[in-house]
Amino acid sequence: MVLNLYDTMTRELREVFPMDENSVRFYGCGPTVYGPAHIGNFRTFVLQDVFRRVLETSGQQTFHVRNLTDVDDKTIRQSQEQGTKLKDFTEKWTARFQKDCELLNLLTPHAEPSAVGHIPEQISLIEKLIEGGKAYRANDGSVYFKVDAFPEYGRLSRLADREITTSNNVREISDEYDRGSAADFALWKARRPEDGDNFWESPWGEGRPGWHIECSAMSMKYLGESFDLHSGGVDLIFPHHENEIAQSEGVTGKTFARHWFHIAHLMVEGQKMSKSLRNLYTLEDLFGKGYKEQEVRYVLLSGSYRQP
Repeated sequence: MVLNLYDTMTRELREVFPMDENSVRFYGCGPTVYGPAHIGNFRTFVLQDVFRRVLETSGQQTFHVRNLTDVDDKTIRQSQEQGTKLKDFTEKWTARFQKDCELLNLLTPHAEPSAVGHIPEQISLIEKLIEGGKAYRANDGSVYFKVDAFPEYGRLSRLADREITTSNNVREISDEYDRGSAADFALWKARRPEDGDNFWESPWGEGRPGWHIECSAMSMKYLGESFDLHSGGVDLIFPHHENEIAQSEGVTGKTFARHWFHIAHLMVEGQKMSKSLRNLYTLEDLFGKGYKEQEVRYVLLSGSYRQP
């Protein structure tokens, strides 16, 4: 059986097949565990589940990795607001997410690594980027990727230079500290008072990893320097996936992912469903209205993955 999916990088339908002629190795960006995932998130996860099931039903082996982001500005801030240690806070929401996945009958990933569990791998990648001249240490001890040192930057998102440097992505702005250039992005964030005791030692001082380096480190650890397919919601194309490509290929010089599979937003009254817009519904909300698990799964599968 031949499976074709739209590839965001090439802007065309392409066949999905294993580079190593064995397993289709694919990575899906998982949740940031600071609250319940909403059904917009689960649209992505359910469609990825169907993708995997189609391959496996046809006899194709797979190796599926989905990460957990358990350290970032939001997890730290909300754990402190609740007077809870970061580990306890994120473990609670991780368990909730995994229970919701079970209710929606999602296959368990072959690996589900967490960012906190892979700090050494992230530090190692950053060291290599600095050694290669693609990253620099700022005065405060933060480390940034030097976008100008990666000429291919922007090829996934097709953004012009001005669009990249003036991007109004809220998460990106909130995650940046003291950059040398407007386009550069954080690989390591120096410890600040509001971080509390949520920091790790590094060659550049105490701090924590940036959002993007987490996925590069975890995907390459479990899938290798080059793998078959990377997936996520369309909102991750820029800056997250663009930055993953830059920092990963900046270290290896190899194609990071051969195929990019992105899934459109779930819309609510003409707007995408998101926590920031306060228009989200969780599974618990829908169950409270009398909907069943398989009814929710069916609705999430009822449209094309490329259409909101």
